[in-house]
Amino acid sequence: MKTCITGGLILNPATNLEQITNIYIEDGRIEFIGEKSTEGYTVIDATGKWVIPGLVDLHVHLREPGFEHKETIATGCLAAARAGITTICPMPNTNPVIDTANMVRYVCDAATVVNVIPVGAITKGQNGAEVADITGMAAAGICALSDDGKTAMNSAIMKEAMGIANSVGLPIFSHAEDMNLIGGVMNEGKNSVRFNLKGLGREAEEIIIARDMILARHNNARLHICHVSTKGGVELIEFGKKLGIRITAETAPHYFILDDSILFDHDSNKKMNPPLRTKEDVASIRAALRSGILDAIATDHAPHSLAEKASPIETAPFGIIGIETSFALSYTHLVKTGILTPLELISKMSTTPAAIIGIDKGNLDVGKIADIAIIDVNAKYKINSQDFVSKSRNTPFEGMEVFGVVEKTLVNGQIIYENSISCS
Repeated sequence: MKTCITGGLILNPATNLEQITNIYIEDGRIEFIGEKSTEGYTVIDATGKWVIPGLVDLHVHLREPGFEHKETIATGCLAAARAGITTICPMPNTNPVIDTANMVRYVCDAATVVNVIPVGAITKGQNGAEVADITGMAAAGICALSDDGKTAMNSAIMKEAMGIANSVGLPIFSHAEDMNLIGGVMNEGKNSVRFNLKGLGREAEEIIIARDMILARHNNARLHICHVSTKGGVELIEFGKKLGIRITAETAPHYFILDDSILFDHDSNKKMNPPLRTKEDVASIRAALRSGILDAIATDHAPHSLAEKASPIETAPFGIIGIETSFALSYTHLVKTGILTPLELISKMSTTPAAIIGIDKGNLDVGKIADIAIIDVNAKYKINSQDFVSKSRNTPFEGMEVFGVVEKTLVNGQIIYENSISCS
C-alpha cells in the first residue's frame, strides 16, 4: 500500500526538520519526503496540521493480568492510538508480576494496534528480595527494568540488578520512593496541614534518586528516574548529569500543571504517587523541561475503577489516567506558554523516549517505519472523561480546556485511529 500525507507541518526532532511538505509511505516505511507526484498513492490531506513521529510513552500501567476491571492491554492500546501514541511501555506491577520471559511474551502477544514493549521487574514478584530473570526477560523483549509501584530498597540487590542490566544493554527505571517513608495521602506541607490530610514528604523521592545515582555512577549503569515531582529531585538529576552519570529522567503532565492546593476538596481523582507538590516544584519541573535536565514526558497512566476512586481519599488508591490527555495538556501548557518549542515538545514525547529504551522509533526520516500522528493543534476542546476509550475515568483534568486533537494515528503506515469528533 502506498500513502502520501500532504500539506502538513512535519516536525522531526531526529533530523531537526520543521517544514510544510509531503511524506510518501510504501510498505510501512517512509520512502520520500518532499514534493513529487501523488499518482498511485492514497492521499491524506494534513493541511494546517502537525505531522509528527508517533509518540512513545515510557510509563503506563495496563493492569493486565490481574486487574482487568481497571484496564486491559487491549483497551490501553486503543487509548494510546486515540492519543497519537504508537509505542507504550507497560510497567510490571500486575498479578502475576511481569518477572519472567513467559509473562513478557503474554503481554506482547496481547498487544493490539500499537507497539507494546514491556518493562520487566527488577526483583521476583517485586518483593525486593531476589533479582528476577533479567537475562530471560531481555531475550523475550523487555525494554527496561523497574519495580515501579515499589522501590527495591536493598542496595545490594539493586547493585546486582544494575550489573545484569548492563550486560544485556537495558536501563533501570527507578521508582524513587523510600518505602520507609510512605503512608501519606498528599504532599507534606502547609496544604496537608490546612486540609487535615497526612503528608508524603519529598525526601522519600530524593533519597532514592540520590542512592540510585550513586549506584549507577559506581557501576556505570544506565539509570532513568521515573515521575520526577520535586525541585530537589531536579537539582539532584542536574548534579548527576554534571558528574557524568548515565542518567535520564521523566516527568508527567500533572507535575508541570497542577499543585497540591487543588486537594482542598479531598477529591481522590487528584491523589497520585508521587503526590502533587507545591507551586515552586511545578515551576522547577517546567524550568527543567526547558533546560533539558528532564528528558522526557511520560504519563504514568494508572487506571482505577469508579468504585475504587469513589472511596474516601485516605483509602482510595493512588494514581490517575493520562494517556488520552497527554499531548493536549503538554502542548497547551508547554508550547502555547512558550516553555518549549514544537520540536522540543515532540523530542520529549517521542524521539528522546525512543532513544532512552534504544528503539528505532521517534523518527520520520526516509527509510524509517511510518509510525505517525497527525494533530490539529488549533482545535480546542474541554476534557471529558466520558469520551475516553480507557476503561477508567480517574482524571484530575475533567473540564479543562486544551488545544490539540489527534486526527489520525498510523502504525507501520496503516491508519489505526481516525478522529470523528468535531471540536471548536
